[in-house]
Amino acid sequence: MTTRLTWINHGATAANRTASFPVDEPLEEKTLGEAAMPTPGRADRVFTSPALCARQTAEMLGFEATVAPSLRDCDYGRWAGRPLMSLHSEEPENLALWMSDPEAAPHEGESLQQLGRRVTSWMNEEMPLGGRVIAVTHAAVIRAAILNVLKAPPAAFWTIDIQPLGMARMTHDGRRWSLRF
Repeated sequence: MTTRLTWINHGATAANRTASFPVDEPLEEKTLGEAAMPTPGRADRVFTSPALCARQTAEMLGFEATVAPSLRDCDYGRWAGRPLMSLHSEEPENLALWMSDPEAAPHEGESLQQLGRRVTSWMNEEMPLGGRVIAVTHAAVIRAAILNVLKAPPAAFWTIDIQPLGMARMTHDGRRWSLRF
């Protein structure tokens, strides 16, 4: 049974604009009237991260989505809400460690390895059900899914840029996942 999975990144938030590690925040006002909304097509099942920005995005797209805790953003621990630039100056060694070692979690949150396992597990749960699935979530979650499909090394996480309201499509043919463009 084929599964068609469309990932949608939530709309823009203040954290996107300020290059900060996100907290549970609403979409920016300008996003609520966004003209260039994605058109993901119909779906048999729609899921969203529990985060407010993801739920608002699903609602903006006209979906009644089921909240899936596995689609939550990476847990950034004590870095949540902090600008990336402040970490460059205040915790450069910890930031470098987190960006170079997928098992490291110097922020006392979730490592990228843990994020990847969580996302892969969710994908594997959805795959046998087949049909068209939409997941409204976060850039980090979508990056982890792409790495899983490509079986790419963890360092590739930082080479994938997912814009607000960006989409990625994948299919599973019963044997393997594939990216679809």
